[in-house]
Amino acid sequence: MTQFLPANLLALFAPRDPLPYLPPPQPKHVNENCTLTGVGMYGHLFEDPTETPQPVKCPSRLERKESKRLEKEQSQKNRISQELSTWDPQNDPNATGDAFKTVFVSRINYDTREDKLQREFEEF
Repeated sequence: MTQFLPANLLALFAPRDPLPYLPPPQPKHVNENCTLTGVGMYGHLFEDPTETPQPVKCPSRLERKESKRLEKEQSQKNRISQELSTWDPQNDPNATGDAFKTVFVSRINYDTREDKLQREFEEF
């Protein structure tokens, strides 16, 4: 099939020249007089552990979330207690009649007027 390709495309499939041989590199000369030591001899240069300040603990994502939830819950409790102290159902201008005689009606047409509902339900 490749015999039908033009010369410029056949050149893309031609093998490349082989890589030249290079001898393996020689290992570097290591000085036998040099001795390697650890860092133990430099321990006195580090700071004293008794003088090290305590690490500052940053709250994790879950701890921040929990504290935010508790703060929100506390503010809700405060708001509810404030509203309960000012709530007086006897002097509410929007209240009509006895609260124990309230009827909840659902699935009615939006065009239904309040006076029609009152006329239909005033016998109850």
